[in-house]
Amino acid sequence: MKLRHLIWKELWQRPTPMLTSLLAVTLGVTALVAIQNITVFSERKIAGDMESLGANVLVLPPSVTLQDYYGADMHGHTMPEEYVTRLALARLAGVENLAPKLCVEASVDSIPVTLAGILPRSEFQAKAAWQGLGMLGNAVGSDRGCCATAADTGAGNDDPNSLATTRTVQDLGDRDVILGRDLAGQLGAKVGDTLQLFGEDFTVLTVLPATGTIDDGRMFAHLHSVQELSGAGPVVNVIEIMACCEDAAGSLITSLSAELPETRIVTIAQVVQTQIAVNGLMSRLSWVFLSILLLVGGASIASVMYANVTERRKEIGTLMAIGASRNFVTQMFLGKAAVLGLAGGAAGFVVGTIVAAVLGPQLLGIHVSPMPMLLGVGMASATIVAVVASLLPARRAAGLDPCLVFNE
Repeated sequence: MKLRHLIWKELWQRPTPMLTSLLAVTLGVTALVAIQNITVFSERKIAGDMESLGANVLVLPPSVTLQDYYGADMHGHTMPEEYVTRLALARLAGVENLAPKLCVEASVDSIPVTLAGILPRSEFQAKAAWQGLGMLGNAVGSDRGCCATAADTGAGNDDPNSLATTRTVQDLGDRDVILGRDLAGQLGAKVGDTLQLFGEDFTVLTVLPATGTIDDGRMFAHLHSVQELSGAGPVVNVIEIMACCEDAAGSLITSLSAELPETRIVTIAQVVQTQIAVNGLMSRLSWVFLSILLLVGGASIASVMYANVTERRKEIGTLMAIGASRNFVTQMFLGKAAVLGLAGGAAGFVVGTIVAAVLGPQLLGIHVSPMPMLLGVGMASATIVAVVASLLPARRAAGLDPCLVFNE
């Protein structure tokens, strides 16, 4: 009988003792694959968000705990709109754009929506006290000591779709709304349609292109209209700021804190560094889980193999008496361990990928795809542990003396 036939026969006839060992190995690889998948695709999502994010500095009420950079305006706390004027008059070097926002809950045809009040550039430009500040439509080469900005290069661009990329819009009427792509689909609304908010009719000015952020599910209207109709008064939830160049942004945080000491200043760098640190911790934890569970699986495999050698002393002795060599017996036990390792690694990869694909969108809003590299890592790790754990039991089996076994 060939070696592989003996291995398969052993696994088929005695499956129960191996299931515990296989389960431990599978769980270890599952933890590694699931956490590594989520970590890798989370980092990719962060990189994509950084590329598409317009504002890179946030001014928030002091009591706010930031959980999501994009959802920083959904905390329910407010601060005076007068802070926006103070920042504009301060002429801080490095400020390319100011975008105050106020988010409130509303409904359209009994469908709950998030209504975000924004202040268009035309409001800044219309304020006589702000003229000549070199902000939001300044000419290139101004004395701000900063690089050319999106506002500089886009002066005169009144496309309302610019809200998707620059976080601001040039003009927005008192009864105009801009819809995110997902919300427009949910409401079945298109450009020119009339929607009712707080008992008032609003006209859909445009539908934004998909951004992959929470803005896709939002509705945008003029800040002052939202303040008036919601009864919130002259307040905002957040002031988004785009710093125009790195050297100015370096000292901008200090300047902002000095100008508005009663607020909290958060930068995208802080958020990204925190997320990267969390991802790194998750990645290290996945290897810890893998190591612990593989050690448990290895110990279980060694225990099962030792028990198997003890139970099958007569069979092993008979096999050696009819001509099986010590090497053949060793290979039989190590081959069985290798099959367990390969099966556990493959099963762990499949289960881990499914877990990551299910939990990724639900918990973190990220799409997860299979990573073939982890299949090789999981199968190799599980196989090595299983084979190493079976070395001593295999050597013990190969060292049996057929004569002594028959005497027993």
